[in-house]
Amino acid sequence: MRIWKKDISIEALTLSHANTAVSLLGIEFLEIGDDTIRARVPVDRRTVQPYGILHGGVSVVLAETLGSCGAHYSAPEDQRTVGLDINANHIRSVTSGWVTGTARPVHRGRTTQVWQIDMTNDAGDLTCVSRITMAVLASQAG
Repeated sequence: MRIWKKDISIEALTLSHANTAVSLLGIEFLEIGDDTIRARVPVDRRTVQPYGILHGGVSVVLAETLGSCGAHYSAPEDQRTVGLDINANHIRSVTSGWVTGTARPVHRGRTTQVWQIDMTNDAGDLTCVSRITMAVLASQAG
C-alpha cells in the first residue's frame, strides 16, 4: 500500500537536496516504491576515511537522508518531522563502488515514526543497518 501523503519524485528529492551535504557527497536518489526510498552514495575521495574505506559518518548521512525523507513524505501536509535519534551498526567495510541504502518504515504513529535503513555494497552484501526515530509535529505557520 502506498504510504506517501505528499507529492514525491526522484526529481523533487534531488532538487530539495541541491547544495547540501547530500549533493556534496554525491548521494543519488534512485527509486521510490510504495513504502520505500532507495539512494546510493559513491565510495570515493569525498566519502572515505584515511584508511580508504567508506567513512561510517557517511553511511549515517545516507541513512538519515533516507529516513528523514521517508518520514516527511509519509506525514500529512499539516505535519512536519524532525529527527530524535539515529543509530548505525557497521557490518562490512567498503573500499570502492557504491553503497545503496533502502529505507522502510518500522512504525508510523501519530507522534513518532521509526525507519530502518539497510545499506549494501555493489555485490549486495549488507554493509550497515541503521534506524532513525522521527518526531511528528504540527507544521509551523509561515
